[in-house]
Amino acid sequence: MEVLKIIITVIFVIACIALSVCVLAQEGKSAGLSGSISGLADTYWGKNRSRSKEGGLLKATIALSTVFFILSIVLNII
Repeated sequence: MEVLKIIITVIFVIACIALSVCVLAQEGKSAGLSGSISGLADTYWGKNRSRSKEGGLLKATIALSTVFFILSIVLNII
């Protein structure tokens, strides 16, 4: 059981570091209200945002945060 806990802890630390890198690599959304008024979503970038670097970082952040929460619960149970 201790070996399993060590392996999960190592995966947890790697997920924490990767999540921090993904969050820090994302650009800020400074458009705010002016971006919604000017019709930012109608641009080519707005329609294909999920295929861009920002979309990939968003998906990676969601996946890593899910792994983070699941592993934190598992480590608490073990």
